Amino acid sequence: MIRLYFVNNHPLILEGLHSLLGPEHDILLAGYARSGCGCLKFLLHNTVDIIMLDTCLPDIDSVELCANIKMYYPNVSMLILGALREEKFISELFHCGASGYIVNTADKDELLCAIHTVYTGDNYLSPAIKQAMKSEREGIQKNFPPLTRREKEVLCLISEGNTNTEIAGKLFISADTVNSHRKKLLAKLEVKNTAMLIKYAVDNKLLV
Repeated sequence: MIRLYFVNNHPLILEGLHSLLGPEHDILLAGYARSGCGCLKFLLHNTVDIIMLDTCLPDIDSVELCANIKMYYPNVSMLILGALREEKFISELFHCGASGYIVNTADKDELLCAIHTVYTGDNYLSPAIKQAMKSEREGIQKNFPPLTRREKEVLCLISEGNTNTEIAGKLFISADTVNSHRKKLLAKLEVKNTAMLIKYAVDNKLLV
């Protein structure tokens, strides 16, 4: 029996979740909280398997709540229910202990799939989120000039903190050539200095 607990501040969503999941023979609806504090108080005296957590709570940031629950209740899985969001936000949730993210437009079949997936210890990410991330990355790829293989190598070594001389030794080219590549990278990506170059590369996943 999967003990499922809801943390959501929207009565209509709570009612809908109860209607959808109440009849399921292998799911026990353990209750709900309308706030993060209410959830933490409940966990002091009760045990659950999965917490289905809304991304917008009135008192505690959802990322912070995930981190707190994971710290004190590591055996509890957290399934996030929310709208389509940017990849950075979702990554933060997973980094802080979330096991899954399902969009609030999902149907019952996907909801059950997500619950059973995180219950078995695996991570779940809505197909809609995966597609949005793919589209976002493809959009980023189209927005900057293509880098040559050598420019990518130099950029990667710059991000690791290597000097021109150190990069030259690793790539078996001259320091002047490395400096030329560095200047071309700054010009291509329209940034003013090395710090901005690295930030741009990280933000746009050029180092992956």
